[in-house]
Amino acid sequence: MAMEPKKDKGMRGLVIGMVLFVVVVGVAFSLYSNKSNSAASIPSSVSKADGYGVVFNANAKPQIDIWEDFQCPICQRFESINNSYLNQVAQSGKAKVVFHPMSFIGAESILAANAAACSADQSKFLEYHKLLYQNQSTTENSGKWSNQFLEQLGQVAGISNNSFINCIQSAKYGNWTKNINADAAAKNVNSTPTVFVNGKELDRATQYMDGAAFQKALKDAGVK
Repeated sequence: MAMEPKKDKGMRGLVIGMVLFVVVVGVAFSLYSNKSNSAASIPSSVSKADGYGVVFNANAKPQIDIWEDFQCPICQRFESINNSYLNQVAQSGKAKVVFHPMSFIGAESILAANAAACSADQSKFLEYHKLLYQNQSTTENSGKWSNQFLEQLGQVAGISNNSFINCIQSAKYGNWTKNINADAAAKNVNSTPTVFVNGKELDRATQYMDGAAFQKALKDAGVK
């Protein structure tokens, strides 16, 4: 019997390892996402009716929903392309914009989402949101996003009061992130970023990473 080349064995092991990794991540995402906490503290700008997302312009139309994980590198790319336009829409009141910070990648996703919620209490969510992506680590859960680092980002965003620091240190909104994950699972949102406009997902292949196409999709939906 001929022996299998070592190269082929290595490649087969790599493929099997990748498949197992995807399966494990998928199972972990499913298990974590379906657990919610009805007693969780939530920021004042968060709406239970909108999946516990951070809401801008609650009474405006159309509605844009963005599910993201601050450790997600594809989310960082999406944000770098579309952040300026989305911020303009949110700040001008041209649409209802709902941010859903998820935390399935790990502990630092929870820390970042909690800190973002704390910044929302200080009316600095958009500024802090941008800073998180600008300071994303190249390695997930590397230890970079400690409470101390997240507090320092707050200073850069223009937050200088003790209530923000206490909010981070106490993980005031840590359990709130579970509710976002649970709502995402109920809506069959299983990847980040995911963008809905008026309850319908944009075309991931053509409208997410093309700034002009993204803006056109929103304008076609009614963003003036």
